[in-house]
Amino acid sequence: MKKNAIIKTLDYLENVLDTQEDHDAIAQLRESVDLLEEVDTGVSSDPSGFSVPMEAVGAYTVYSDGGCRGNPGPGAWGAMGQRPDGVVFFESSGFEFQTTNNRMELTGAIESLKALANELEEEDLDLSHAAFLYSDSKYVVDGISKWVPGWKSRGWKKADKKTPENIELWQSFDEIAGKFSNLQFRWVKGHSGHPQNEHCDLLANKAMDENI
Repeated sequence: MKKNAIIKTLDYLENVLDTQEDHDAIAQLRESVDLLEEVDTGVSSDPSGFSVPMEAVGAYTVYSDGGCRGNPGPGAWGAMGQRPDGVVFFESSGFEFQTTNNRMELTGAIESLKALANELEEEDLDLSHAAFLYSDSKYVVDGISKWVPGWKSRGWKKADKKTPENIELWQSFDEIAGKFSNLQFRWVKGHSGHPQNEHCDLLANKAMDENI
């Protein structure tokens, strides 16, 4: 498992575990993870030959990833999208000097949906066209699918009446996602050979390499 994947798992656990002992253990794990070094995966920088997932045949697909070097610390997101025939209609990335893994994951997802909305408009298609968003962040996929409906029903509050972290990004994500009537969210295992996810990871790391 690569360093970024471990960090994302720790981020997710930090959001679902409650006790101080849990958070202390996660903090110790983060210190150990900081000593790990990333390895080059040899991921292709050309996504033009990537096949659309079988379940998404006939649909538009977008993919996003995000990460940090230090959490918080400098971070970036990467995203790409494909038409139903597999043609790549956008690739993009962004960098922030001080951010978190979760914020970059959310930002990547938001930007991918913005690009998808623009693409459908340019193709004179409405937002009811079948579409999928793929992310290796359970924070993103579980958040938009499971947590946001409950937060909204409580006036954007969690069950403990506290405000969700990164609420402005969650609200932006919910707003853009709500414009699509046939959009599905899918979690993919990070760094497991999923070509589009690996490419988004490559875009994000390139953005960090160029700015740090």
